[in-house]
Amino acid sequence: MSLGARARGFVELTRPGNALAAGVLTFTGAFVAGATLGDTLAVVAAVLATVFATGAGNAVNDYFDRDIDAINRPDRPIPRGAVTAGEAKWFSVALFGGAVVSALALPLVAIAIAVVNLVALLAYTEFFKGLPGVGNVVVAALTGSTFLFGGAAIGEPLGALVLCILAALATLTREIVKDVEDIAGDREEGLRTLPIVVGERPSLWIGVAVLVVAVAASVVPFVRGDFGLAYLGFVVPADGVMLFASAQSFENPSAAQRRLKHGMFLAAFAFIVGRATSLTLAV
Repeated sequence: MSLGARARGFVELTRPGNALAAGVLTFTGAFVAGATLGDTLAVVAAVLATVFATGAGNAVNDYFDRDIDAINRPDRPIPRGAVTAGEAKWFSVALFGGAVVSALALPLVAIAIAVVNLVALLAYTEFFKGLPGVGNVVVAALTGSTFLFGGAAIGEPLGALVLCILAALATLTREIVKDVEDIAGDREEGLRTLPIVVGERPSLWIGVAVLVVAVAASVVPFVRGDFGLAYLGFVVPADGVMLFASAQSFENPSAAQRRLKHGMFLAAFAFIVGRATSLTLAV
């Protein structure tokens, strides 16, 4: 295999789109929590820590999931032979090291969040993924915590709390839908995911219920007067996209989970618009 193909395999292990997106979410959390230009170094360190940690978590997940991926995702780097399992393991260790070094430049609360998240990432596939609903909750909490981490980097860990809750709940729904999509490989591997234990349709209905709570949470900043109509103009379409996706999941889980992801990022953008608008009005 060529050097370029192997290098591509290592990059793919990190899911670069997801890793960079997680960094953007951390930046969003810091911005919504009130970051200023004086917080630039802290925000950059937090974003780097998030990107490294997400990439490491994805790589170690591929290491543990290599047998399942041979069924569900044969195009991933380890099943197709671009990277060996041992190389993926040590590559993830190096990325975790980068996350730790970056996080050490942050306040104590942010470091604590980083430590908890790193432990959860390491334990996820080995201990949590096969437990009905537990693995879904862990991934949801990790996604939501990126916003808390961004706020904690500037000393305001609760500054993006509503955004954290919204993201965690929407991610929980998406993870349930993904488990429905991956049910064949998970069953072959002997995992006990939520759809395997309680059935596909009941699991999807749980996802719908969780998403409805998330949509309700999304209007809280407007009701409290934190953000104005500009925020509402973006978050309502985002809610519509996610609700449509949850309904679509009963017929096409693959398309639905991608649409849920798009809706989540649109909702995060709504918070950026809300924060930017509030700053403009305050000037």
